Amino acid sequence: MEYALGQRQVVMNFSEKFCKTENEVLSSACFAEVWGKYIKNLYKTENQTFLSVLNIFPKSKVESATILLFKLLLSFSFEEISLMDPIFQRALEKREVLYDLVQNFYDYWRKLERYAVIFSRVTKDGVESSSFIEAQNDFNDVVLKTYRSICEKLYGERFPIYRQLPAGVNAALLITKNEWMKKESPYHFLAKAEAIEQILIRPPFISYSEKNKRTGTYPEAKENPINWFKDNFKASEYYCYAARVGSALAYVYFHRDYLAHGVTLCNLFEFVPVSDVKNQKPDLLYIFGADYNDESYFYYDNENDIHIGVAPHNASIDYFGYMKKMLLTLYNVKMIGEGALPIHGACVHITMKSGATKNIVIIGDSGAGKSESLEALSAVAGDNISSQLTIFDDMGTFKFNEEGNILAYGTEIGAFVRLDDMTSGYAYKEMDRAIFMNPDKVNSRLVIPVATYPQIMKGYKVDMVLYANNYDAECSSEVEFYSTPDEAKQIFIRGARRAKGTTQEMGMTESFFANPFGPVQKEAETRVIIDKVFNQLFKENTPVGVLHTRLAVTGMEHTGPESAAKRLFEILEQ
Repeated sequence: MEYALGQRQVVMNFSEKFCKTENEVLSSACFAEVWGKYIKNLYKTENQTFLSVLNIFPKSKVESATILLFKLLLSFSFEEISLMDPIFQRALEKREVLYDLVQNFYDYWRKLERYAVIFSRVTKDGVESSSFIEAQNDFNDVVLKTYRSICEKLYGERFPIYRQLPAGVNAALLITKNEWMKKESPYHFLAKAEAIEQILIRPPFISYSEKNKRTGTYPEAKENPINWFKDNFKASEYYCYAARVGSALAYVYFHRDYLAHGVTLCNLFEFVPVSDVKNQKPDLLYIFGADYNDESYFYYDNENDIHIGVAPHNASIDYFGYMKKMLLTLYNVKMIGEGALPIHGACVHITMKSGATKNIVIIGDSGAGKSESLEALSAVAGDNISSQLTIFDDMGTFKFNEEGNILAYGTEIGAFVRLDDMTSGYAYKEMDRAIFMNPDKVNSRLVIPVATYPQIMKGYKVDMVLYANNYDAECSSEVEFYSTPDEAKQIFIRGARRAKGTTQEMGMTESFFANPFGPVQKEAETRVIIDKVFNQLFKENTPVGVLHTRLAVTGMEHTGPESAAKRLFEILEQ
């Protein structure tokens, strides 16, 4: 298949068809369908200005006739084209409107999410995998050239200013196969899905989704949920992203309708090329956008030792949070089974100007002010901190080493940041490598890499653990410490916060250990680990307390985290 056109995206198979010239662009089936979809939209919205040109052509032939006109504009003068057909002559008499029409279509094209896939083999008149990067540049150039050639002919002269906009694809995937399962395996139905070997992104990458917040948690299924859809699974419509989620290997099979979410994974979880894990069984398996009618579930396949997550193909899961949180749930359940404690929070490794280092962990549910306080700390400290490395921004793990001491590990290499609560200009500073989601909506987000995989997996001694309190307007100090493990556990286990609109929740809420992704589902097992961890923290004289971020206090969305950061820095300097 040369291409697949969806509601807001187009996926082009460069191994099947690759346009090298302007005429090939205009002659392609993909261009014809996108142009036809655009024209139908103009008729639907009754844009009278543009319809004044389109109505010159017979309605049954308007799409093919206008494409032919564009082709003629590449090679002939107005006079020559006018002599070919009186209809063309009438259309060219409205060349200013025709010019605006082409400009408007160009904007329409660029607002689509545009993807290219290239197979790591040669087929027909496509491109070879060795030309993966060059192909994206060449396609971008030929689309720009096609647009400019037609527009400049209608404009009457060369443009005085040229803008090298990303007009080709937003992202491209080099794909291959990864048949990691045996033929008799219950997972063999995944064998024909395409696996990603390499990814190319052209920033700024901006995507939109049906939802802009996440709802609920994930229940555990009583049977393997792959049985609900494996017999009618259309593997050719799915791509597999291999990732390091903490210490686990995860395979994420996502439907092409959710390509934006799949590509965004590369900013959050360490990408693993197929060539590095070929034929290797995953620890975690997530099928996102499967053909069944129910909610999302997780399940542990004990026989094959795989933690499995599934999400249905419908608008209810069209938000990156559903991609991210299931993977974290699967990993956290695996960690609980191994006696480690999943942490819903942020951890930063700080190197002071004096050379001293501190590893600070801030625990709290979504919207508690973890990331905001650490960003404020960086601004408040300024040159007094020589470096600040984020070990985890949302989810990490406490593990015991051989000596029985607690070490902190990260799960993600990136951060899923809520822009509404960050300082003004934050998004612009990260424009060159961030992936933006619903930037004009409430709860707009960006996903940005913050650390490397070796950095998050190094294992860091915990120097301070704080609970992020975003709701108390009054406090004696922005940072307060507890004197006993029982006093501290009571606060951390309660997991209270005031919801900030990042999920469906409103007002004051409570979640077991502030972590709905694993500990809630495995509460009994987690309580045993919590007791062990907090007893050890106090045995090691690690300060454990509360950080009053006041992020959910009206009027203190920015000043709250800033005040908390100032007090935290004063303590670190002591």
